[in-house]
Formats: sequence, C-alpha cells, structure tokens
Amino acid sequence: MPDIRHSISIEASAEKIHSLFASGRGFARWWAADVTEDLSAGTVELGFFNRATVYRLKEVRITPLEAEWLCETGKEWKDTRLHFRLEPKNGRTVLRFSHAGWQTESDYFVDCNTTWGGLMFRLKAAAEGKASGPLFSANGLAY
Repeated sequence: MPDIRHSISIEASAEKIHSLFASGRGFARWWAADVTEDLSAGTVELGFFNRATVYRLKEVRITPLEAEWLCETGKEWKDTRLHFRLEPKNGRTVLRFSHAGWQTESDYFVDCNTTWGGLMFRLKAAAEGKASGPLFSANGLAY
C-alpha cells in the first residue's frame, strides 16, 4: 500500500505545533475552514467545496508528541490514517507526517500528495505565527 510522507522543520515548540493537529480547532487554522468536532465521539469532520466532500476523522491516539487519525469517510480516504509525529531538535521541532494505507497510487493519491506538501507549509506558518489561514475555505481553495 502506498503512503504519503512529508517532513518539515518548524521554529516552534512541540506543544504549540501539537495543538494544530490534535483537534478540529487546530485543523481550522491551516487546513479547512469548515470543521466540526464531536469531542465525546473523538471525531472531526472537515467539509470541502460546500460540503460536496466531507472527511470524518476518528481519533486513534493522541500523545504529547503525536496524533493518529483514522479516516472514516471518503472514496479513496476511507480506512487510511493520518499520523503526525514531533521530534524536538536544537530549539526547533521536526514534524513528520504520513497519510498511510492507500489502496493504490492513483491520480488522486498524487494530487493529495501535492496538496499535503502545501498544507505542511500552512501548518508551519500557523505554528510560527505567520498564519494565512486554512488552505480550503468553505467553498474552495483560499490561497
């Protein structure tokens, strides 16, 4: 099974970065503007293109240095996993990310790989206080 993998060095503490990928509120700062969170169920829904696409993520594991989410919906995302892991290093923090468990390396997989690369820079900007907001507005790309 193919996996998407990215790594980025961020000038921020692990604690500050962690809040950006461990909750729906964090995702809304760099990923998608349309986010709903059910804390009791441990789920987050992200809506894209006026909710034409909705990804529901289920919390698998959250620790101080990592978070893992199971994708419960999405044609090609269903049953894939998002894994964020932090490594503090010399006053900086390295974020290692994977979107794992894809069934095939389709054109959509390749598109998602490119998008995740851009999202890593959005997350970095948010952590470093240079946030330009989420990549996806409620009805499309925000840029």
